[in-house]
Amino acid sequence: MAAMNEMQGVRILRRRQVEGLVGLRRSAIYAAVRAGTFPRPIHLGPRAVGWLEHEVNGWIARRVAESRPGTVEVRP
Repeated sequence: MAAMNEMQGVRILRRRQVEGLVGLRRSAIYAAVRAGTFPRPIHLGPRAVGWLEHEVNGWIARRVAESRPGTVEVRP
């Protein structure tokens, strides 16, 4: 039951949604995943992947914090 409560509110974003949020295209996203600098996608099916919204938002917050030290609080 605790696992179900933790999963409520979790959203999965598809690649095009991620592209729109982060301003990167497919090849740049997958290059960053390979480099370990972008969240890994989760498998949704044989030909479908998605990203957890909170992980993508965390990546965005870290990028802003790196660009503008002291302006954004980054939460783990």
